Parts: sequence; structure tokens; C-alpha cells
Amino acid sequence: MPETKNNPTAVSSNRLATLDVILGGLMRRYKERVPDVQAIIDAMVADGVISSGDAIENDHIAFRTMGVAQLGVASLEKVFLHCGYQRRDPFRFPGKKLAAWWYSPPLPVYPRIFISQLLVDDLSAEAASIIRSYTDEVRSDPVDALDLDDGAAVDAFLHRPLWRTPTWHDYSRLAAESEYAAWVIYNRYYLNHFTVSVHNLPVGYNTVAQFNAFLEAHGFKLNDAGGKIKISQDGLLIQSSTVAEMVNAWFSDGYGGLEQFHISGSYVEFAERRVLPQYTGLPVDQIQRQHRRDGFEVGNADKIFESTYSHQTNKRG
Repeated sequence: MPETKNNPTAVSSNRLATLDVILGGLMRRYKERVPDVQAIIDAMVADGVISSGDAIENDHIAFRTMGVAQLGVASLEKVFLHCGYQRRDPFRFPGKKLAAWWYSPPLPVYPRIFISQLLVDDLSAEAASIIRSYTDEVRSDPVDALDLDDGAAVDAFLHRPLWRTPTWHDYSRLAAESEYAAWVIYNRYYLNHFTVSVHNLPVGYNTVAQFNAFLEAHGFKLNDAGGKIKISQDGLLIQSSTVAEMVNAWFSDGYGGLEQFHISGSYVEFAERRVLPQYTGLPVDQIQRQHRRDGFEVGNADKIFESTYSHQTNKRG
């Protein structure tokens, strides 16, 4: 995938307004599907950490995709490149058979975006065949058929099925080999998570360690894959996450009917971006986003992915 260079200053107000509609739709449905989001906000307000949810800075949002023709990162990224995002660093996760890229926003008020894709051809022939039996229903890039200036149309697209409802048998077979694959075959483009920027919270809550303690005191379950706190090699990006919510999901029974099972949905992440060494002398009230560690860390992300995996979700009881 070639490097994409957009000029943020050239992004029109109309495209930013479109982006507002898209992000608003994503977050609205995400909150409806992930009760932990509002529960965390309510706990923060009740304890006086924030006055309202509007005080939270969204560090980034994340999507999962299938890396096949017509879909994957190459398709989904068009939505956000159109709105002024810039593609940045690539990442590889060989053990999970994933690739990913992150995208910087047109203005600092918008969240970063992280899009990953399953390397379908790296799976077993059986798993790849199951996936393609669904994704082959998509015969052309669906984003190319969208009016990318119509925020409502893009929002609707991100929340509608791309292929037929999977069977429980296919979901289970995929989960046995790749829990990421199983998550995507059912959830498609549902928002995987949003991220609270804890470094912008009041003193006493503005580190991941402190915020984790707050979360656990209120009964929230944290992903402990690789430890509850994930730290980048340079020590400047610290992350944690809740264990994904479990949702009631309807699967095809293969005979024209539906059957319901309980599966992993989405979760909430928390990020602490520390001030870069060259800016440590800045007064606290002058520190802006550009003064903090940017980007992502493959080691952190590798374990954050497991927030939807059964060895974590089983902790929800």
C-alpha cells in the first residue's frame, strides 16, 4: 500500500462536517451496544473526575476488517482519507496473522484511527474457505459505490451487513483458529473500541495506573493479557482496556431460521501519552497533543486485541 499524503489545511469545512456525522453515528451505536461506555462515564461524573462525557478526549477509535479483495484496509480507509486523515505507520502481528495501519486526523480535535485486517491467506485452507464463502458475496468495493460526502449514507454503510448472517458452526470453527476472524465475520465494521485519553484527566486519575485503580474499584474488568498495563518500549505510551462486553447475537441455523448465542462484542480502551523528552520543560498548561508521544506500539496493540478473546471475556461471568 503506497504512502498517502493528504494536506489537512486543504480539507473543506463540508468534509469536516461529514466526518462529524460519521463519527457521531459510530459513537452513538457503539454506546448503545457497549454499556460499559456510559457506566464508566457515569462513574467518572459521580466521583467528580469530569463534569460530563464531553470532557473526555477520544484518543483513537479502531476497526477490524477482512484482508480480501474488495474489502480490508484498502477499502475502509477511503472513507477517512476522504475526510482528511493521513495514513501513517504500518504494523504486523505475525502470531495473530494481522496487519494494521494508523491514521492521523485532519485536526487535533478528532481521534486517531487504527484499522487492522486479517491476513486471510495465512490461515488454514479450511478457515480461509469459510471466510471467502461470505466475503465473496461482495463482488466490488462497496465504498466505491458511496457518496463519501454524505455522512448519513457512510454511517448507515458502516452499520449494515456486508454478507449473509453467519452460522454458529462457521463462527465456532473460525474462533477455534482465529478469534479475530470470528469477531469480524459477525461484527463486520462495528466500532471495536474508543479510547479515553487519561493524561488529560485531573491529577490523581491522569495515569493509566491510577485510572485502572479507579475502574477496578467500580467493578470494571480489565484485560490482563501481558499485564493490565501495556507499556511501549520507549515508556511513553501506556495503555489498558476493559474486557469486551458480551452480546446476544443471532446466527443462521443453515435452514432459513435463526438461533441465538452469547458472543464477544466491543470494549473500551485507555491511553496515557507522555510528554516527549524535548518538551518536558513546558508548563503543564501549555502542553498540547503535538508535545506528546504519537502513534502506536505493536507490543501494546498485540495484547489489546485480546480484549475480545475468550480467555478474557470469560472473566465477565
